[in-house]
Amino acid sequence: MTTITKQPPHVLVFPYPAQGHTLPLLDLTHQLSLHHLTITILTTPKNLPTVSPLLSLHPQIHTLVLPFPSHPLIPAGVENVQELGNSGNLPVIAASTKLYDPIVSWFKSHTNPPVAIISDFFLGWTQHLAQHLNIPGFAFYPSGAFFAGIMNYCWANLESLKGLGVVDFVGLPRSPSFKEEHLPSSFRMYRESDPDCQLLKDCLVANKLSYGFIFNSFESLEGDYLGYLKRYFGHERVYAVGPLNLLGPDSTDRGHPGDELFW
Repeated sequence: MTTITKQPPHVLVFPYPAQGHTLPLLDLTHQLSLHHLTITILTTPKNLPTVSPLLSLHPQIHTLVLPFPSHPLIPAGVENVQELGNSGNLPVIAASTKLYDPIVSWFKSHTNPPVAIISDFFLGWTQHLAQHLNIPGFAFYPSGAFFAGIMNYCWANLESLKGLGVVDFVGLPRSPSFKEEHLPSSFRMYRESDPDCQLLKDCLVANKLSYGFIFNSFESLEGDYLGYLKRYFGHERVYAVGPLNLLGPDSTDRGHPGDELFW
């Protein structure tokens, strides 16, 4: 009799190419690898060195290395926001959407394709990808639930917030208020006439389609906001797994001073 060995579940991890986003997701990947999952990290040639320390620690982790897509505003050879500054996020996000078809082709040719995708929240277009592949998609936030609550409120009330000097976030725990200049830069820079801005908006809004949400935070810090997001999304699949830098592998090669999140 032939014995069929069941392969462990396969998860595709897709970091956003900015150190403040990539490193927390790699720390989460380290933890997942300790639970005997099959893991593939999607990266590009020049971002591979950031992944290499984790690969050395966990040789069983695979990589899917795809060419970085071109974009008119991204110089040849540039593959990370670190080389562009904050303004580079729009073209990098827009360029990333061109990876949709290569990922689908890889998935369909794989003998043990992923059963789930975990991707950075700036890659919200992958939630449409996950639906197309009929697998769960998880949105990873390298920052906290408070940020997600603010961001979701801004995009859900885009028109009514225009021109306000102060925005009151009615419905969020403790009803925070921010001056317009303190709102997320991704929201403040939005221009309806700019195709890259529209892609950014679509990506961030698409995260609502996620099967689950993973935050680099913890309950005792953001319990109210985690609870708010559970109510907002209408389910309990909102997970606080941080602070991930305390759980990741020991490494002195963790980016460069000044690496920041795109707030």
